[in-house]
Amino acid sequence: MEDQPSEVLMRGLLRAYYWMDESLQNGLVEAGFEPRTRTQTMILINISNGITRAAELARVLGVSRQAIQQQINELERDELVTQIPDPDDRRANRIVFSERGSQLINAALTALREAEQALAMRLGYDHVRHLREALTADWGEVIGGTHPRGRKRSLGERSGRETTPPAQAGGYPPSPGEATAPGGSDDASDDRSTGS
Repeated sequence: MEDQPSEVLMRGLLRAYYWMDESLQNGLVEAGFEPRTRTQTMILINISNGITRAAELARVLGVSRQAIQQQINELERDELVTQIPDPDDRRANRIVFSERGSQLINAALTALREAEQALAMRLGYDHVRHLREALTADWGEVIGGTHPRGRKRSLGERSGRETTPPAQAGGYPPSPGEATAPGGSDDASDDRSTGS
């Protein structure tokens, strides 16, 4: 076996996620939007990937349904999302983007593409291409086969069915040939709160 690097990969992935998220938030501010909490960012990413029920969002993000609903209510107050009756389940609502939310997603896509371009110029286009390939490759089954006891979610186990990984880096509506990196926050609020 090759020598193991001293840096644990997960630390690097988190650092990369924070760098992309801060770049995203700065891009949103430049476009005239308020910055979002990391949890709200993850909710918006998942909604754009087709996860539109609060209970499912809670499972994927590993937080309580109440915590997710509180964040959804704030996003709705800010006119970024709206809740509509779910045609498949009368007891549930689906969360969809409002017109302003769609504008935010477009601004987010621009900010993320600019961040990726800056990263490629700093690290080199080949490094970023290899990074994208590694992050979008099929990593196979989770080590150990299931999520740890007491853990609320696993991406491949939503409602007992296989899922397709999110479709694009940054998690927004896919462009041909793009895919997302895993990530998220286990806390319904974080230190980059916008007044909540």
